[in-house]
Amino acid sequence: MQDVTDLPFMRVMQRFGGPDIYVTEYFRVHAAYNLEKHILRSITESHTGRPVFAQMIGQDIDSLVRCAKELLAYPVAGVDLNLGCPAPVVCRKDAGGGLLRKTDHLRDMLGALREAISGKFTVKTRVGYHTHEEFDELLEIFKCYGIDTLTIHGRTVLERYRTPIHTDCIQRAVEQMDCPVIANGNVVDVETGTGLIERTGAAGLMIGRGAIRNPWIFDQLRAAWTGEEPKTITKHDLLEYIMDLYQELAAYQQRSGQGSFEERKHVNRMKKYMVYIAQGLDEDFEFKIRRATTEDEFQGICRDFLNPHDPLPVRPPLESKLFCGFDALRRDS
Repeated sequence: MQDVTDLPFMRVMQRFGGPDIYVTEYFRVHAAYNLEKHILRSITESHTGRPVFAQMIGQDIDSLVRCAKELLAYPVAGVDLNLGCPAPVVCRKDAGGGLLRKTDHLRDMLGALREAISGKFTVKTRVGYHTHEEFDELLEIFKCYGIDTLTIHGRTVLERYRTPIHTDCIQRAVEQMDCPVIANGNVVDVETGTGLIERTGAAGLMIGRGAIRNPWIFDQLRAAWTGEEPKTITKHDLLEYIMDLYQELAAYQQRSGQGSFEERKHVNRMKKYMVYIAQGLDEDFEFKIRRATTEDEFQGICRDFLNPHDPLPVRPPLESKLFCGFDALRRDS
């Protein structure tokens, strides 16, 4: 997740269990591009003990090949190509999900990258740009280039995050691809995670926004798959996570030497995470945290609303606009 899954976020995730594999923010590749140092740090300084894949996004094939080769000089588990980002500013440049409209160019890109990348080459995609009916053509393309893992966000680019996911597309990929297929989209708790695996037969899950809200989700899923009882999370646990994230992000900024530390800017950065974390807890909490400007104010609001003895709601509210459709695993005909 761009501007989210950086080095300090990875470190915090790992303290709460963490995923089996991390993927960096994307390197925004173009002709004049040099690998960004702060993203490289999430590879060279992660110290999580887990593999890290370097993620690229772009549309210039020569530049992508050059950067892929440069990334292989670092301790990466592999190189990942982003074909899923739905941001309009990205798609307008025919990068990310925008590439799904340019199938001839996509073929050339996958061929060139597969030839250039001596190690693991993975791809993340959506099921189409305009409609999921485009997915069969895309699947035929992906089958041709010997990619090592295909991760599928089960929505189209235009659906963004607003709909249930197309589980039938993921299932078809599982049946037809020679590599492992990873399912992505709408995993917010154990039930949605295990349900997505059951419906699709995928080899694993990629979890993004759900992990911002619930960093325990990885250990909870592991427990469910081994027959153990997943840990019940309280608001005290959530408060601990928020404070840990606040301090880790602040310390990283102060150590990085990127200008002087500004408390107000840091509080505003925390609000990007709190949009997901606070969903459905208390309307007053969501309202007040958006207006916090100082560390004391931010932390005081969190302590006031997060009673340590209350259990944390397992899921976001059904009417959530950030976690749309998680209650419906859709199988299209």
